[in-house]
Amino acid sequence: MSLDTTEKQELINAHQTHATDTGSAEVQVAMLTERISKLSSHLQQNIHDFSSRQGLLKMIGRRKRLLGYVRGKSEKRYSDLIAKLGIRG
Repeated sequence: MSLDTTEKQELINAHQTHATDTGSAEVQVAMLTERISKLSSHLQQNIHDFSSRQGLLKMIGRRKRLLGYVRGKSEKRYSDLIAKLGIRG
């Protein structure tokens, strides 16, 4: 359920705010969203994988906190980010 190097680099390039940005909240949310979607599909196949389910819930909570941070800093950045990622439809 982890991301390989090429997937990470593609996400960073798509969501970075400047040329050397690798850890902004937007990039972190994008990476978490990708990991959450992969883990969700894994859990649909493996219903009794409770430890992965717990990890999924922790990732969802972390993403929620980061989205709250982005929303507090700039409402426009927040709305652009959720539209770009296709979450909270």
